[in-house]
Amino acid sequence: MPPDWGRCVLTIGVFDGVHRGHAQLISRAVKSAAARAMPSVLMTFDPHPMEVVRPGSHPAQLTTLTRRADLVEELGIDVFCVMPFTQDFMKLPPGRYVHDLLVEKLHVAEVVIGDNFTFGKKAAGDIETMRELGGRFGFEVDGVKLLGEHAVTFSSTYIRACVDAGDMDAAAEALGRPHRVEGVVVHGDGRGRELGFPTANVAPPMHAAIPADGVYAGWFTVLAPGATVGTTRPGKRAMAAISVGTNPTFSGRTRTVEAFVLDHDADLYGQHVAVDFVRNLRAMRRFDSIEDLVAEIDRDVELTRQVLGAQQ
Repeated sequence: MPPDWGRCVLTIGVFDGVHRGHAQLISRAVKSAAARAMPSVLMTFDPHPMEVVRPGSHPAQLTTLTRRADLVEELGIDVFCVMPFTQDFMKLPPGRYVHDLLVEKLHVAEVVIGDNFTFGKKAAGDIETMRELGGRFGFEVDGVKLLGEHAVTFSSTYIRACVDAGDMDAAAEALGRPHRVEGVVVHGDGRGRELGFPTANVAPPMHAAIPADGVYAGWFTVLAPGATVGTTRPGKRAMAAISVGTNPTFSGRTRTVEAFVLDHDADLYGQHVAVDFVRNLRAMRRFDSIEDLVAEIDRDVELTRQVLGAQQ
């Protein structure tokens, strides 16, 4: 039976990270939509609501909107809807929020939300408010308990803390995949090439969640059509030893994300790329000599091959 595009099953949230908890919520919405022969719709917000509620408090962003759209599509969502989060939108009372947006514009038959979801002016609406309004306007509400393991609830806040601490294993467990940072490759100071380890200096977007200073094993992927990493195709990942920090051996001041892509010989400048952080190899530190630094980078590269080789 084809979907009834007159009504929909909706799930709402910021969905930053599209982590395992989000995936559970999305799965419920997708399955319910299929059973009802209706489209599944995911509604998210831009900018992050915190930036509008308290300007300057934008949390570190785990995923770009484009990445979020790709991930939820993979999970089976039919429509990815981005709602501009404005001062006027923020001031909508819960009743107006539901009537004007969910009922009049989206024609919801069911709303699937986490059991901690709040909405409307001053976050006055919660799941019980949504159920009450659903009864009034004729839609069902499915409240989903937040997913977690080992006494830890998977949330974007928790994952940001893991990334900030450089704990990429814990971040990946909650995300269901390695944490990714996207950006454009820009010109750096060229010091890596002088040392025999030319790096791609990745300039991430504003608010991107960057791991703690250190050296990491990870995957490097060129996202732009027509680009190459050595002999690999666009979209095919390559091993990389990734440095995050200020290059203390050279008294650097600017914090950078630099990836030494193993076994590649292509010009990467200007390419849109992704770096997936798999394992924290060591802390960033200052070396007494260039020779000591080069020897340590050699060890970083070898350890990167070992860590990532086990995943192939």
